[in-house]
Amino acid sequence: MRDVCGIFQKAGMENVSSVLATGNILFKSDIPAAELRGKLEQAMSLHYSCSVSMFIKNTAEVKAMPDSSPFAPDPVLHVYAFISEPGFEKILAEEFAKITPVPQEAATVQNGLFYWQVPKGSTLDAGFSKTLGRKDMKDKFTSRNLNTIQKICDKMVAENPKKFMERKIIS
Repeated sequence: MRDVCGIFQKAGMENVSSVLATGNILFKSDIPAAELRGKLEQAMSLHYSCSVSMFIKNTAEVKAMPDSSPFAPDPVLHVYAFISEPGFEKILAEEFAKITPVPQEAATVQNGLFYWQVPKGSTLDAGFSKTLGRKDMKDKFTSRNLNTIQKICDKMVAENPKKFMERKIIS
């Protein structure tokens, strides 16, 4: 993650930091949102000599993810939020409708995000997990456990409580 933070800094981002080893980078930028994604994807792609896809979310959007969850916290379940291109959450919901879910596995779309609930210990064996590994979907979404998203929110507030609305990334 130190390497990735360096790439972001070279691309002109400020206050760059990572959240654990989650693939999430927090940063500040004055670059217009419409240009930011392309600039960072190009910087990462050049550095790693491969195509890199990422999703940019501001702090308010990240904070809304756990707040919008349709699933109540439960100690025996994981809940994941899927970040994707607009409209792809509907495709994920359609794919979920095609599977035979394991007990307590559920999914729904809320506030433009696809949420997936799955029993702990069965994430890789659950009905929807096979869909997640499909090559044709690889670059179209990313998912994060809501516990991880909450850690991202906590770090954003801790690092900059007065400017909680600065642009950040979740990739």
